[in-house]
Amino acid sequence: MSIQQSDVLYTAVATAHNGRDGRVATDDGRLDVVVNPPEELGGSGAGTNPEQLFAAGYSACFQGALGVVARGRNADLTGSTVTARVGLGKNDDGFGIIVEISATLPAVDAATARDLLEQAHQVCPYSKATRGDVTVTLV
Repeated sequence: MSIQQSDVLYTAVATAHNGRDGRVATDDGRLDVVVNPPEELGGSGAGTNPEQLFAAGYSACFQGALGVVARGRNADLTGSTVTARVGLGKNDDGFGIIVEISATLPAVDAATARDLLEQAHQVCPYSKATRGDVTVTLV
């Protein structure tokens, strides 16, 4: 289900200069980073790269979705962390990404943790945006 422009609550704006080998900055000046391909892709690795930025955004968004789900079930997320691993590789169309979301939820049992992760994956906007195009594994 798509949203209409009138339903948008917030819009982030970032501009890239020189693609994967330059810099990316937000219009409000809060983020301004050098981007370089990692050494594994023939770059200098001197800056960050789009996959790291995607992983950072996805992990933060997923943690937020996990919080929403946990509050609805009165589950304790004290000490929890969410890590996103974003891989870039070749596929039939050129290149694609694969994601692994791993979470540590020390205040809940394993079955509850798994259920919370699966529910968060259904409500997380990043998960929704990638569904059907990106393989996402929950750990």
